[in-house]
Amino acid sequence: MTTRKCLAGAFASAALSMLMMSASLGAETTIKLGNTAPYSGPASAYSTIARAEAAYFQMLNDQGGVNGRKVEFDSLDDAYSPSKTVEQTRKLVEQDEVLALFSSVGTAPNIAVQKYLNIKRVPQLFVSSGATRWNEPKQFPWTVGFNPTYELEGRLYAKYILQTKPDAKIAVITPNEDAGKDYLKGFKEGLGEHAGQIVSETTYLTSDPTIDSQMVSMRESGADVFFAEATPKFAAQALRKAAGMGWKPLVILPTVSNSVSAVLEPAGLENAVGVVTGLYLKDPTDPRWADDPAQKEFSAWMKKYQPNASPGDLFNVQGYTVAGVMAAVLKNCKDDFSRDNIIKQATNLNGLELPMLLPGIKVTTEPTNLTPIRQIQMARFDGKSWVLFGDVLSDK
Repeated sequence: MTTRKCLAGAFASAALSMLMMSASLGAETTIKLGNTAPYSGPASAYSTIARAEAAYFQMLNDQGGVNGRKVEFDSLDDAYSPSKTVEQTRKLVEQDEVLALFSSVGTAPNIAVQKYLNIKRVPQLFVSSGATRWNEPKQFPWTVGFNPTYELEGRLYAKYILQTKPDAKIAVITPNEDAGKDYLKGFKEGLGEHAGQIVSETTYLTSDPTIDSQMVSMRESGADVFFAEATPKFAAQALRKAAGMGWKPLVILPTVSNSVSAVLEPAGLENAVGVVTGLYLKDPTDPRWADDPAQKEFSAWMKKYQPNASPGDLFNVQGYTVAGVMAAVLKNCKDDFSRDNIIKQATNLNGLELPMLLPGIKVTTEPTNLTPIRQIQMARFDGKSWVLFGDVLSDK
């Protein structure tokens, strides 16, 4: 009996060891990424970005993954609430044990977890925001942004105004948070000695139901240029309210709110004719890309992996593109998927070209400059799509 018990114990121990080895091997063949996105709440239009990223990783997995490893992407709802972002991010890091945070959405939500992730030495990669604080490698070496910085955008829009309407009377609305402050800082820097031409400067809270009163105030200021630096819900409100009041300034929308399906369609396409913005991605609704191989590939991907999503939503293009950047980083990691190597590869991207970036725009990072997208091109809405004009612009 003793011998049998010993044998049984030995078999049980061997079986347990095999199970543990199997679990270990399974873990080694999976790359765990996580993010937070507003699937609910006032900024829920941005959830499209995360859905597109999940679909891109599904495509990668169907093709065999990256370097033989499948990508597991855990995207949690934070309702664009910083306190919820903290809760969900801690869950991703401490319970789900993700390797890195990838493309979490929003300025205020990401600020809420930036110190925590850097203290934990967890990569906070390709943040879906253009705040300047994503490019502070000495203080936050584990954080890398993605969007063009809001200050850069603001400067370029100001320069465009001075070139086309040098005597403009300008109204500006921004969210009362870091993103709005960055946009306004860059905008005023771009205006320089002409900053006094801002005749109305107002803010809103993301929790506000409408910005109707601010719109009335800006119209009454006599402004003939309106920089509507707002998230999608409020950008759509601004266009609709301006049309309803008969106010017809030159309207500039930021890159974070220039989606045709998420902003312009809810506002009424007729109310968006003549609106100007900056682009760094190809607009799927632009006829110029109809025969573009990259656009055809994107359309085919949308039909297969996101059949119920809007093909004209630029947020789908953003999710598709930034997931492509992440895939390139993972591929460059080869067999070393340590956090140290992931951040090393993410901060050494040398002119990466991706199919849905506009011609001439590349993804570049260095350890001393962590802003991947540093150029935009101006575009004007013609009632159907964004029409590019001028050259690719940068701060140089």
